[in-house]
Amino acid sequence: MKYRLLFLSCLSVILVALAACSKDEGSDTPLYLYDSIEYDANRKILITYFSWGGNTQHLAEEIANMTGGTLFRIETVNPYPTDYNECTEVAREELDNGVRPELSSTVDNLDDYDVIFVGCPVWWHTAPMAVWSFLESSEYDFSDKIIVPFCTYASTYREETLAKIVELTPGSRHLQGFGATGRNTGGVESWLRTIHIIR
Repeated sequence: MKYRLLFLSCLSVILVALAACSKDEGSDTPLYLYDSIEYDANRKILITYFSWGGNTQHLAEEIANMTGGTLFRIETVNPYPTDYNECTEVAREELDNGVRPELSSTVDNLDDYDVIFVGCPVWWHTAPMAVWSFLESSEYDFSDKIIVPFCTYASTYREETLAKIVELTPGSRHLQGFGATGRNTGGVESWLRTIHIIR
């Protein structure tokens, strides 16, 4: 009996630990909250984003309006199909095969920026491979940059997508990310104030 109680006690500890590592896909609190920064009006801000249907572009433009940051759109040499179903097939094939699509333009002066927002839609539970191409590019050094992830999504996998952006920039500091459904930009101002990008 004593050993059975000990076993049940250990099992409950394990279950609690697993629960702490799990997530609520509808949660508004990202799991990877690292740093906050002190407000500094002199920081140069770049808002990079990949957008297919326009939702992420809308969110990026809202961030730019509130921060005064510079916009940079991540685009591929070979555009994705405009048909939704065809696009999802191409996106899935890229993800399954680890394809990093070639990008059509680069940021000429990345070193000049202190804070870099990186945004995208959720594709197949993660960031599109075009974003992987951008963040893994030998053209850039994101070391010691302040990275702020954001995304647009339908209903789930926001956290996985934001976390992927963090994972792809291991040498950077990461501020709390943000996710929006569709073109809903409610909460953007509050988020930017929370992470001390704006006052």
